[in-house]
Amino acid sequence: MPATHRHHWKTLALTTSAVLVGLTLPTVTATSASATTTAYDSTYYKNAVGKTGTSLKSSLHTIISSQTKISYSAVWNALMATDQDPNNSNNVILLYSGTSRAKSLNGGDVGDWNREHTWAKSHGDFGEATGPGTDLHHLRPADVQVNSIRGNKDFDNGGSTVSGGGGSLTDSDSFEPRDADKGDVARMILYMAVRYEGDDGWADLEPNEKVNNGSNPYIGKLSVLKEWNDEDPPSAFEEKRNQVIYDSYQHNRNPFVDHPEWVEAIW
Repeated sequence: MPATHRHHWKTLALTTSAVLVGLTLPTVTATSASATTTAYDSTYYKNAVGKTGTSLKSSLHTIISSQTKISYSAVWNALMATDQDPNNSNNVILLYSGTSRAKSLNGGDVGDWNREHTWAKSHGDFGEATGPGTDLHHLRPADVQVNSIRGNKDFDNGGSTVSGGGGSLTDSDSFEPRDADKGDVARMILYMAVRYEGDDGWADLEPNEKVNNGSNPYIGKLSVLKEWNDEDPPSAFEEKRNQVIYDSYQHNRNPFVDHPEWVEAIW
C-alpha cells in the first residue's frame, strides 16, 4: 500500500486552518479521515461499513468470528511467515524489541524467541487452547527475556527501561512497548475484545481503565490504547501481517489494521 495512505486520520484542524488562510492542500489531506485499507469494504466488511458504537462492534464480531483455527504448535511456523523480516527471509522481527532474529532460534532459552500472547492468556484463563490461545492476530514472536518481563502486565505509560526491549518501559503493574509497536499492540488488544464476546465458550474479553486486572478477562488501559492507536498508525509490516493471516491461516482480518478509525467509532 502506498505510504501516502498510511497517515494520521485526525487532521481536520489542519485542513480548517489551511482553508482559512486560503491554502490549497493536497487531495490526500481531504481524505485523511478515511481508512488505511478499503479494499474489503464492499465485500468482507460490507455489513459493518457505516455503523458506529455497539452496532459496529457487533457487526465486526460476526464478521471476524468466521475463522480457521490452528493448533498452538502450528503457531511457531505461522509466526515465521506472518512476522518474517522483509529484509531477511531467514529471520523474524520481534515485538517490543524490534530485533531481527533467526527463525531457527525459536524456543525457551536465553537468546531465543517465543510466542507472546499480547492479550495475556491469564486475563480470561484461556491458556494455550485452540481459539483465543492460538489466535495469530494477537500472537507475535518476542525475545524470551523481554516476554518474561512483560509477563501478564496490563498496558500503560511509564516505568523504567526494559533490558533488550528496544525502548520499552515497565513498572510493577504495567508495560509500555517501544513507540514503533504501540499501535500494533493497541489494535491486537482491541481485535481480541471484538472477536471474543463470550458467546463461543470463551470469556468475554474487554478493555478497561485499570491495571492489575489479574485473571479477570480485562486488559487496561483503554484510554492509553486509544492514544497508541492514534499515535502509531498501521505500518506496511502490520498490514502485510494482516493479509498473510487472512490469506494463508485464519481467513479473518483485524479490522483495526484496515480501519484504525473504527477504534474511536466503537470506544
